[in-house]
Amino acid sequence: MTDVSHISPRDKAEILAQALPYIRKFHGKTMVIKYGGNAMTDPALQADFAEDVVLLKLVGINPVVVHGGGPQIETALKRLGKKGEFIQGMRVTDAETMEVVEWVLGGEVQQDIVGLINQAGGKAVGLTGRDGGMIRAQKLKMLDNADPSKEHDVGQVGDIVSVDPSVVRALQDDAFIPVISPIGFGDNNESYNINADVVAARLAMVLKAEKLMMLTNISGVLNKAGELLPELTAQQIDGLFADGTLSGGMLPKIAGALDAAKSGVNAVHIIDGRVPHVLLLEILTDQAFGTMIRSQ
Repeated sequence: MTDVSHISPRDKAEILAQALPYIRKFHGKTMVIKYGGNAMTDPALQADFAEDVVLLKLVGINPVVVHGGGPQIETALKRLGKKGEFIQGMRVTDAETMEVVEWVLGGEVQQDIVGLINQAGGKAVGLTGRDGGMIRAQKLKMLDNADPSKEHDVGQVGDIVSVDPSVVRALQDDAFIPVISPIGFGDNNESYNINADVVAARLAMVLKAEKLMMLTNISGVLNKAGELLPELTAQQIDGLFADGTLSGGMLPKIAGALDAAKSGVNAVHIIDGRVPHVLLLEILTDQAFGTMIRSQ
């Protein structure tokens, strides 16, 4: 815990009181949080994240956590002598890689997050897209960005067909915090690896979330000069795609964020997960940390 002994009791009370309008505004609302990057690997930031999620739940806000796990998957693949391959920001997933993805995401990574939240005083429950028939998927048809007539085969990478949020809503009603691994299933019970940003965005849409918050390893979306862009519209995003400013892993993140903004999610934020307690700062104060995506 951060040492706040140097802050006077009066100032502490003032700080807490300033959160009241935000608690009132967001009480009962759902916040979908994509958890990844440094916030997921640095022990101090892990603890901050867990505390933030628990506090949000205790003041009446409903956090739903969707996590990635790219570095952990990469480490597991290296142990097996496999090298990860990416095409346009998506991990190529053959059958052996899919097995690794399932036991790393749905096992090791998910249970670490569940344990951290429970240790911080919350009641977290781990889910994959299989649980409750939540995420139905099909094989992703990935067209080449430069030549749309060309299609890339990325293996068992999934494109979401539908999302049934019933199990998430049932857990929320019972005071649990859902922690979701981005794994879907197909018509023949096959598993699919789905980009966690895409899953978070789609869940935010179907849950009619108040906010979608995506934690990253940078201060937000940056222009070519490396300067933070505090707000982006759909038109501006198209320009950043066209001139190559947005590429690689940012492609599915921004595309998902924009889809969510266009589909009624009130606010979509790409925020700096390296900032301690960034969730509380972003949601319960007037400070902004990152880039807000607007549909217009």
